[in-house]
This record gives sequence, C-alpha cells and structure tokens, in this order.
Amino acid sequence: MTYEELQILIQNDEHRQLELKKTTGELKDGMHSACAFLNTEGGWLIFGVTPSSLKILGQEVTDNTQREIAQALSYLEPQVDVRVEYIDIPDRPNQKVIAMHFDAWLWGNIPYTYHGCPYYRVESTTKEMPCDMFDLRLRQSKPDFFAWERQPSDFKSIDSLDENLIRGVVRLGVERGRMPESAMTEPIKDILDKWKLLDGNKLLNAATALFTKETGMYLQLSISLARFRGTDKNEFIDSQQAEGNIFVLLNEAMNFFRKHLSMHGKVVGLIRDEWLEVPAEALRESILNSLCHREWGRYCLPIYLAIYDDRIEITNTGYLVPPLTAENITQPHSSNPHNKLIANVLYSTSYIEKWGSGVKRITDACAYRNVETPTWTTDGYFVTVTFKRPDYNANGTKDVPKDDTKDCIKDCTIEISDRQADILSMIEEDCTITSQKMSQKMSQKMSQKMSQKESSIQRTVKRDLADLQAKGIIAREGGRKNGRWVILKPLE
Repeated sequence: MTYEELQILIQNDEHRQLELKKTTGELKDGMHSACAFLNTEGGWLIFGVTPSSLKILGQEVTDNTQREIAQALSYLEPQVDVRVEYIDIPDRPNQKVIAMHFDAWLWGNIPYTYHGCPYYRVESTTKEMPCDMFDLRLRQSKPDFFAWERQPSDFKSIDSLDENLIRGVVRLGVERGRMPESAMTEPIKDILDKWKLLDGNKLLNAATALFTKETGMYLQLSISLARFRGTDKNEFIDSQQAEGNIFVLLNEAMNFFRKHLSMHGKVVGLIRDEWLEVPAEALRESILNSLCHREWGRYCLPIYLAIYDDRIEITNTGYLVPPLTAENITQPHSSNPHNKLIANVLYSTSYIEKWGSGVKRITDACAYRNVETPTWTTDGYFVTVTFKRPDYNANGTKDVPKDDTKDCIKDCTIEISDRQADILSMIEEDCTITSQKMSQKMSQKMSQKMSQKESSIQRTVKRDLADLQAKGIIAREGGRKNGRWVILKPLE
C-alpha cells in the first residue's frame, strides 16, 4: 500500500472493514479487531493514524515492534499468513504507518479466536461473538461430526420406528426408479444401513425424525398450525399442534391447507381439474424445504404455519447458507442441505427432486396458476416463506375470481390412457385397493388367465400408478399395509 492509497482508505473514517489505532500500544485491542475481520467480511487494521482526527502520525518501528506484532499474530487460531506493510510518511522521517489486511471468513471454515476468544464485527465495532453464532459455525465446519441428524437417537431400538411407513416410502422409491426392486424385500436394518441412518446397531437422530412412531422428548418433531382472522395474530379461527415424524408433519400441514384454503376447479375432458388458491405443489415443496433445511437441534421450536386473510407464512428454525440470501434465492443455485441424511432419504423415496431445485419448483407451480411468486425473509435464526393469497386484495377482502376457463383450458388438459382411467375408477370404489388387486381386475377384464400374465400386468399397473402420481392426479398416504390412495383430481 502506498501513502496515497492510505489517504484514500481512511478518508471516510472507521467502518465495518477498517480499524484505526494510534500506535501499537493498542496492539491487543487491534488483534481483537483482526480476529473480528477474519470472522466477518475481512478488513484493514492500521496503526499510526489517530481515529478521532484521522491524522496520519505514524510511529517508530524497531525490531522489538516487529517481534511484538509477530507474537500477537501467533495468538490467532487458526494461524493466518498476514503480510505486514510498513508505509513511510513523507513529512515525518523515521515514522511509519503499520497496515495489515485480513481476509473475509468463508462459510464452512471454523471460527477464528484470539487468545481463545472469538470476535466479530458489527458496523465499526468489535464485539465478542455470541455462543450460538460460534456453535453454529463450529457445527458447520465439521457437519459429519456435529450435525444433529448424525447424533445417536434417544430411542435405542429399531422397533421404535414405523416399519409400515418405511416399507411404504421404499415402495414409492422403487416405483419411481430411485431404489432397486430388491429393496422391497430387504430387512429394515439393511435399508437403514444403506441410508446411513445407523451407527452400528444404534439409531441416529435422522432415523427418528423420519420414521419414529412416538416423539418422546423430541419436542421439535412438531408443527404449529393456525388460521387467523384478519391480517394479524389477534384472533384465532383455528389453532392446532401436530406431533410426529417428518411424513406425519407433512400430511398434517397439507390437510390444514386443504381445510382452510379455497379450492378452484373445472372439467377438462374426463378429468375435473382442481387446485388450491395457492398451488398445493408449491405449499408441499415449501413444507418439505422446511423439514430438510431446519435446525433440528433447537429442541423446543416447531415449524410454524400461519394462514391469514391475505397471506400464508411458513417459518422454520434455520438460516440461508452464504452466498444464498433472501434476495437471490429464486435465482439458480446449488444446494447445501443442512440435513443431508434426511434429504437423501426424501430424494431416494421421490418426496423431493434433485437438490437445489425446490425453490424453482415452487416458483414454477405458482407461475402455472398465475399466483404471485412467494418471498423469503430471514433474520439469521428463522427463515420464512410468504405466499400472497390471490383471492384477497390489499385490504384483506376477498375478490371475486374471474372465469378464466377458456384462457387456460388448453394448459390444464391432462391426458390419461383408458387403462389409467380404469385404475382411477377402481380407486374411487376402494381407496385401499392394492396394485395386485388392480392387476387381477385388469386381467379379468381382458379375459386372460392371471397365471399367464400376472407379472407383466402388475408391472404395467405399477407404471401407470407412478405416472398418475407424477401428473399429480393421485397420491399415496400411509404405509404399504395400512395406506390408501387419494385422488387429487377426480373424474367427472
């Protein structure tokens, strides 16, 4: 750095990335700021400039001065390689300004400390780093070691898990081609092992969050559901608290949406096309994002789902990993899920798509139904996604929906085969019907012997069921034995 560059640097006084000290007599305080720069956005530490007047005085630099600086830098952990610059002052012979630049902290690195204490920068002030911020950065620096989902579960036995649920989601993963067919008959322990949900014979927290039958002391396995009258929290219309594993929480949230949001629909061909005022696909993806990315280690905090007259808010404990922000989250970005074990299970069972696509799926679903793109906000501890309810205007009063059937009838057409129409009819008659029984009925209709065509017909039925699910016409709720089919878009 030249003297002229120094003059430009200090002309606007101290700020988030600049700390001025009169002499190295304040070396200890200066190192606190150096540590803060390393934990924040980086910055310059300058000795030889009076902070109050911004007068460049410099100081005498001796061998002892240089040793003291080197010694002070050695107390920074982890160690940093800092180039110390000594800048001559034109009108003050033998006086030098001492300048050191410290790089910004990168997400995923461990936090820096000076003499064992971490610091961070708030505007032009250096402060001790709060414990929760330090712990968060420490956990993120070694996720495989510190992550909540990888810690041993309070439940010791595999029997604490819902086997029917596990079999049900495995079946869905097989039908969607994300798991091998052999997984259908594998022992539960082997399935959990392949998902890395066990440490030897011990359950990890991720297994409990996904498949537990009882929540026990896991108070965070819950969701608070509320429908408020008006646009604030002064009056409840409905208030519920649901507890259970991730799949239970997802179902409870979607049921609450269906209970309190308006339904629109029209007949297109053989299909009655129905949709919520805010697309169910977008709401479902938002709940799944909350379950994947939340800070599960905060034991007493549930997911919050609030429906107001004019908006819907979904709030979970967590944060956005830099460089992701609330402002750029709708732009293409890579994914760094906070709970990779949980996310992997949800992906392999087809509950979520490829990592990093969730926000795009939300915005695409809203665009398809001409619903305003939601907004994201965060305060570093909670992340909230807010959907504007399109049936309500700025005054919180309900608008009369226009009839746009003619405009979107072409876009809303969903083609299905005659065979798939037969499957939908079977489900309407018996929502608990199995694919095997569907195959038997299909075989009888075609007047063929089951023994000759059983395997091929069963494969065809399974493909049709997967296709109907992919089109959003039907969904599967519950496990393999006790589950049922739900028609999301009924036949007229």
